[in-house]
Amino acid sequence: MKVPFVDLNAQYQQIKSEVLPKMESIVERGDFILGDDLAKFEQEFAAYTGVKYGIGVASGTEALHLALLACDIGPGDEVITAPNTFIATVVAITLTGAKPVLVDVEPETYNINPSLITKKVTKRTRAIIPVHLYGRPAAMEEIMALARKHSFKVIEDVAQAHGARLGSKKAGAFGDLACFSFYPAKNLGAYGDGGLVVTDNEALAERVKLLRNYGQKEKNRHIIFGVNSRLDNLQSAILRIKLKYLDDWNNRRRQKAKIYYELFQVAPRLNESQVSLPNPKTGLPAEASARTGGRSGGSAEAEDHIYHIDAILAKDRDKLAEHLKARGVATGIHYPLPVYLQECYANLGYKKGDFPAAEEMASKTLSLPMYPELTREQIEYVVGCVKEFYL
Repeated sequence: MKVPFVDLNAQYQQIKSEVLPKMESIVERGDFILGDDLAKFEQEFAAYTGVKYGIGVASGTEALHLALLACDIGPGDEVITAPNTFIATVVAITLTGAKPVLVDVEPETYNINPSLITKKVTKRTRAIIPVHLYGRPAAMEEIMALARKHSFKVIEDVAQAHGARLGSKKAGAFGDLACFSFYPAKNLGAYGDGGLVVTDNEALAERVKLLRNYGQKEKNRHIIFGVNSRLDNLQSAILRIKLKYLDDWNNRRRQKAKIYYELFQVAPRLNESQVSLPNPKTGLPAEASARTGGRSGGSAEAEDHIYHIDAILAKDRDKLAEHLKARGVATGIHYPLPVYLQECYANLGYKKGDFPAAEEMASKTLSLPMYPELTREQIEYVVGCVKEFYL
């Protein structure tokens, strides 16, 4: 059996009858840049997230970069983030001239550890970028409290968490700004690159709008230095169609995660030294969920994981990945080398051992196939192949 890591064609077949006529209409009108569908998508996605303003940009990386610039962050400033994120989060900080400052993650959640943030706050700290990794919200209540105490901005990286909730609010509705990616494999993905910044702050929204379009207030009137970073109208139209299905697709991902979890519990069972997997009720590894009942005194139900990635921690991870590949199962590793151990970030001065939780993740994390159209038969096959490797 072949089990792809992601099956974008299966999703396309579901919405093909809506997508093709819309694309043809835009091409016939020649309405490609800063058009009507972009304006409508910005409004619709902001409303979906629970905030007032949305500004479409060229990519998730550019969303983060322009959000930082909108907050006047630049050389001499420091921005805190997690070490186990995709490198784009840290690159966006570097592009402003600011210094990335890293904080280790919680072993139970894979997200930035709020109890360690205060130790990294200095007089140069201007912002924090919490990353909602794999589709599970970070500890935003604690992070927002720290931000208020120390007077720094919060810019959420929601590239992997479209539609995830923490209590009554969606990821992206907590910080001063929040940044989304619409890379094709995301829970809400375009047919190319794309990104969006959301905020409740009108002044910040207007500044991002200027920055994305050469700093123009109106055509040929440039107020500030800006760049060319616009979400095009074709992608906006496709995303408008997909947005109608997002909650259903996220629910189906949760159902797939539950099936994975239940099948791994069926005899023969693997022990925790071989495989640790997230509990589909909260996104926590099962043993952590049982121990804490959810995060920081909150109920487990308050956290709503949308499983952009369904990652396990696996002994002999690389050998397991090769075993699965030989049996037709595609997997991923998110991410095999922490940002600070990448050659391009040697100048940050961090070394191996500085962030033990992030490093354990990097050495053990294996992402299993996850998409809404995944079948039970396919999941049974994947789990069977994993058990075959260990037993």
